[in-house]
Amino acid sequence: MSVRHEPGRRRMQMADIARLAGVSASTVSRALSGSPLIPEATRNRITELANSLNYRVNVGAASLRKRDVQTVGVIVLGDSLQMISDPFLLSILGTVADALDERGMSLLLSRVHQERRQQMTAMIESGQVAGLVVIGQLTWHDHLNTLARERLPMAVWGACLPDAQYPVVGGDNEQGGYLATRHLIERGCRRIAFFGDTSHPEAGLRFEGYIRALSEAGLEQDPRLQQSFLFGDTRIREVIDGWLNQHLRFDAIFASSDVTAISIMGALSERGIAVPDQVRLVGYDDIALAAHVHPPLTTVRQPTEAAGRALVDLLFEALAGKPRRTIVLPAELIRRESSA
Repeated sequence: MSVRHEPGRRRMQMADIARLAGVSASTVSRALSGSPLIPEATRNRITELANSLNYRVNVGAASLRKRDVQTVGVIVLGDSLQMISDPFLLSILGTVADALDERGMSLLLSRVHQERRQQMTAMIESGQVAGLVVIGQLTWHDHLNTLARERLPMAVWGACLPDAQYPVVGGDNEQGGYLATRHLIERGCRRIAFFGDTSHPEAGLRFEGYIRALSEAGLEQDPRLQQSFLFGDTRIREVIDGWLNQHLRFDAIFASSDVTAISIMGALSERGIAVPDQVRLVGYDDIALAAHVHPPLTTVRQPTEAAGRALVDLLFEALAGKPRRTIVLPAELIRRESSA
């Protein structure tokens, strides 16, 4: 059934078509321009809906979109202190770039701060990028849900939170924290410290796994052995030294990132505390450097190659208007000498 646009009646907009079709406005735009990024069945469904509503593409605007956008925006959220030069982040970026290259797409890297968060929507609406790959969540979780309700095509790397309305790829952080802590317990450790900010979604889940392993072993969690520490905080040695200066009793440390674990290893060495003879140490991520420090670092591996490809797959599914999916990648404990 067609709808006549009577005098005084608001003209049908692309956003209206998107809402009715259950896809993003950018997906409608590409479907109506015949973009090969959109599956034929989705293109036909959107075209038929537009025709039934007597929707006509604005010729002037369409001419600006004539060349299909071949760039994906990769957003690093700016209110995390994690630096773009962080080894784990670089590994994710590299695999995303490889996966995009295989699809004939390029990458535009940008850091977006809280006060400029509307930039994410503007990048797509302006035609600068086809969609977004977002690294991290932190305090942005609610905003990401808002963007998902607005059908913004994106895929997010982070914790797989139960109320997330956006496509997420993430490691099994709770299981990873459990494996790391259980391994230390099996090595005879009983006073295991945790380094990580539990308000961070990923570190928070790793902490839950740490607590689960302690509980299963009948060990009480000592709050003094929990040190809050944000990923990428430049005050890393100041925080570590301040904690060590309390002269607490501990026989192992589980750090929620390899960068933190390697910094802890250096601080312990300067104080004459031997790893693993006096303190066993486990990190998280399995960055390339982890195997080459002395002693080599036991860690929980995150499969970054699979992560990059999964993020690109979910983004293209979002561009095609497919249902949202969550991908949880397995955690794997890599045993090395720091916990021997």
